[in-house]
Amino acid sequence: MKCPFCHHDDTQVLETRVQEDIDAIRRRRRCGKCDKRFTTFERVELSMPIVVKKNGMRTEYASSKLRGSLMLALRKRPVPADAIDMAIAAIEEKLLTSGQREVDSGFIGELVMQELKRLDKVAYIRFASVYKNFEDLNEFQEAIAEVGTDGKPRK
Repeated sequence: MKCPFCHHDDTQVLETRVQEDIDAIRRRRRCGKCDKRFTTFERVELSMPIVVKKNGMRTEYASSKLRGSLMLALRKRPVPADAIDMAIAAIEEKLLTSGQREVDSGFIGELVMQELKRLDKVAYIRFASVYKNFEDLNEFQEAIAEVGTDGKPRK
């Protein structure tokens, strides 16, 4: 940590305290050169990865788009709002813990499908039909068979 007064690189930590009210660590420091004291705060900085779309364009992650997609698939389905919030939180946690700076939109789509399959089978089929761009009835039947057998395709 550089000293804010003389910009010397060598500073010593005198005291460390956890600041629970602001989720940070407070450190009292002393400069090894000018002997002045100052306080620093450490906070976790989490940033969502950039989304790479199918056409190669990059855009910032938007929680509102994720919520909108889930709400559209779950429209008129008996799924509580808390369950939807928990699904969104689970998807966002997986994105954050992936450790990637950029993620493919397809990766997010797969995470959404996993959560929808768990929440509501009809919503899963709705979302899958658009996401996977079903072209014919056979693709619908395969998706329905997959959901009906808990992920194992029928033979």
